[in-house]
Amino acid sequence: MAQVFTAYLDADKPERFLLKLAEHWKDTLVEDVTPELIRQAAKRIYPHANEPTWNRQVIKPTQAAINHAAGLGWCQRISVKRYAENPEVKTPATVKWVRAFASQAETDGLPHLGALCLFMFGTAARVGEACNLTWRHVDLGAAKAELHLFKPTPWKRVAHLPPEVVAALANIPSNRNPDELVFGYAGRGSVRGPWNNVCKRAEIERLTPHCCRHGFATSMLQAGVDVKTVAERGGWKDATTVLRTYAHAMKDPSVTNVLFGAKSVQSESKSTLTIRNKRIKQK
Repeated sequence: MAQVFTAYLDADKPERFLLKLAEHWKDTLVEDVTPELIRQAAKRIYPHANEPTWNRQVIKPTQAAINHAAGLGWCQRISVKRYAENPEVKTPATVKWVRAFASQAETDGLPHLGALCLFMFGTAARVGEACNLTWRHVDLGAAKAELHLFKPTPWKRVAHLPPEVVAALANIPSNRNPDELVFGYAGRGSVRGPWNNVCKRAEIERLTPHCCRHGFATSMLQAGVDVKTVAERGGWKDATTVLRTYAHAMKDPSVTNVLFGAKSVQSESKSTLTIRNKRIKQK
């Protein structure tokens, strides 16, 4: 198996998760590695993890490495049954939540943090992509930004910037040095503290930055945008991923209201209700 993983890496395949797999299998003969052994290995390597982790970090890469070796004529192909997953419905940020967050961040003297929130909601950017963004890759005039992600596999995409996002970026105090980080954060670790503080002061539900990406997909689907377009605009690998993860956003029966020009009656998330309750209290 050690040779299998080496050959897999030599073919420029993703190295993520392979170290632990190589340590587990060591010199085990490929012909002795059965589908059931791979399933058992997932639980041994990650005893406190859940089904999605076992599938993603053990079963999928082990199967891929063996099947790559099969392509080289070293062994037979293998098919491993994945563990059944019951993904938890993710809480999406709504446009009301995002605006409440950005407003509070502005009040707190953190316009770059408010802009970060709007940017992630408007582009479906992951927090890593957003934090890596430099002014070199932003064109406010053309309303677009080039996003880069370096792990596990380097890639990039060009995202359209809605007008509200363009305005937020334009209001960030900056000398626009091409190599300067747009939002000024090194990564998710440096964002977490200020982010949670703004949620607390705004008296809104404490959502994570990644909930903005969920909000992008959910809001687009609820607006009637087709799944393929949502995947392309939001940087998902394929439409199947979006459909599997966000199918709940398409189950509102009132979407047929659009036939007569009316809006659908979407059930409000807790975050929206929190904002509404806050406004009622202020009155």
